[in-house]
Amino acid sequence: MNIPTPHIAAKQGEIAPSILLPGDPLRAKFIAENFLAGAKQFNATRNMFGYTGFYRDKPVSVMGTGMGCPSIGIYTHELIEGYGVKTLIRVGTTGAISEDVHIRDLVFAMGACTQTNYVREFGLPGDFAPIADFGLLIKAVFHAEQENLPYHVGNVLTSDLFYEPEKKKHEGLQFADMGVLAVEMETAALYANAALSKARALSILTVSDSMVTGEKTTAEERETSFADMIHVALEIL
Repeated sequence: MNIPTPHIAAKQGEIAPSILLPGDPLRAKFIAENFLAGAKQFNATRNMFGYTGFYRDKPVSVMGTGMGCPSIGIYTHELIEGYGVKTLIRVGTTGAISEDVHIRDLVFAMGACTQTNYVREFGLPGDFAPIADFGLLIKAVFHAEQENLPYHVGNVLTSDLFYEPEKKKHEGLQFADMGVLAVEMETAALYANAALSKARALSILTVSDSMVTGEKTTAEERETSFADMIHVALEIL
């Protein structure tokens, strides 16, 4: 793929082999300014900010992805195929659908159930199960254990809908009944793109709200807090 790509303005060598991917471009800016040394901006196309700096003397990039599978699908494809990124860690928010998952807990997405057609568009002869890179996952769990952080490992649900119509809801079996921990909008596409290109991927999510208890965090908290998630992601690269 030729660079700059249609959606990323970086030149060759400006993006590190490892990247953190928050949905919010302002969270990418916050991470660059508060967690990376010597961060330099490589992208502002469509205001999707991207930066490269250093963490413990290792080059690390961070860039927003926007919301939903089509958006993260575009950016991760261009990062992998255009810029040779090998390790991609989504650092995003999620809504708990399990009564055992609480606000501000960490969720390591071992796999992604999905309501999106993104993966089906690959034209595979059956259903693909999007899963995390095991090496990244086990390191994330180890670090959370070492730091005594509240975390959960399991399936998340990747949905195209943020606002679910009332009429769509039904009384039958729910994803939570199958042990699915939380719902978000990007992981299935990230894992599918990584699998296709033999890259490593993991979603590390912070619970921003609970559909069980009704608890919520503010937009400012989602943009500038959730430091535990960022520390885990940086430590396992």
